[in-house]
This record gives sequence, C-alpha cells and structure tokens, in this order.
Amino acid sequence: MASKAAIKRLTKEYQMMEKDPPPFCFARPLESDILTWHFILRGPPGTPYEGGEYWGQLIFPSDYPFKAPGMKVATPNGRFTENALICTSMSNFHQHSWNPSWSVANILIGLHSFMNAEDIATGAMTATPEQRKTWASRSHSWNVNQPRFKKIFPEYAADSVNAVDLPNMGQTMPPKGKKEKAGDSSSPAKAAPGVGGGKSE
Repeated sequence: MASKAAIKRLTKEYQMMEKDPPPFCFARPLESDILTWHFILRGPPGTPYEGGEYWGQLIFPSDYPFKAPGMKVATPNGRFTENALICTSMSNFHQHSWNPSWSVANILIGLHSFMNAEDIATGAMTATPEQRKTWASRSHSWNVNQPRFKKIFPEYAADSVNAVDLPNMGQTMPPKGKKEKAGDSSSPAKAAPGVGGGKSE
C-alpha cells in the first residue's frame, strides 16, 4: 500500500506529466494502483529506434520517493530484455545512488538516454542496428495488439481514424502495421533467436 507521501508525490507528478511531459516520453499510473505506472518511449530520429514506440512499466515502492522504482520494457526492442527488470543508476538495483528529488520525468529521460547507449547491465541486451530498426518498424503494431496496452492507452490504440498521438512525443504517430500472426517467420522473435515477444504482465 502506498504511503501518504508516495500518493501525494505521485499525484503531483502525474499532473506534471499530463501538463508538460518530457520529449519522446509519456507515462500514467494505473487507476487502481498509483504505484504502478505505464510509459511509452518514442525512438528519436537518427537512431536505430527511430519511429519506434516502447511500452514499459515503472514499479514504485510504497515509500517512494525515498526509494527507487523498478523498471522494465515490454515491447521487443533489441536493447532491453522484454519484461526484465533493468539495472540503471535510477533503478531499484542501486538504492544507494537514488536521489529523492528525481521525478518520473527524470527517470524516463534517464532510461531513454540509457536505451541509446550500449552499456552492459542486468536487463540489457545487444542486437544489430538492422534488428533494432526492424523491431522499431513493428513496435506500434505489436503494442496495439496487446489487450493491456489498449486498456491503459485507449485513445492511442484506437483505430487509425480516431487515434491521437500522445503529447510531446516528438514526431507523428507511426503507421499501424498489419497484425502479425503467431509463428510468422518475419517476426522480430525470429529475426534474432533468443529474443522473445511475450506480453506484459
């Protein structure tokens, strides 16, 4: 159960996120649990992730902001292992380096920067630029085929006529690709053996 301090802080941060999200990032908490946030990172131009959108979670401890959150990415991407907790200086792997003044926006900016680096860490992986570009091109289609994603971001996962882009994502919404069938030999999971495309919890 969230502490009063966590509820107050995360409520304020949600208001700030809605009003002025950082570039290429957006997040919102679950209506039923303010300690669980879902986010989207948009791949920046000039990188193998360009045009991609990467859905993930921030899992805050009950005594946030005094302890760091856990973080993981669900969308196949070639940088992070899907649904695995990621080790960064802002995550719960490094409580000793956590700064209570850091916000959700700071965390997302840091994770976005870490995604564009090649540091080796728990939850990170390697892939070729070509594989990452393939995942980026299929990421939106993959996301909108996940029931959980559609429930959390309904306005973004609507049909192409009614869909709207999330605020401050830095570029236009990527086109919706065709729905990929299980076992399709052209799917990202087949392009790089050992990299799954499992659903988020």
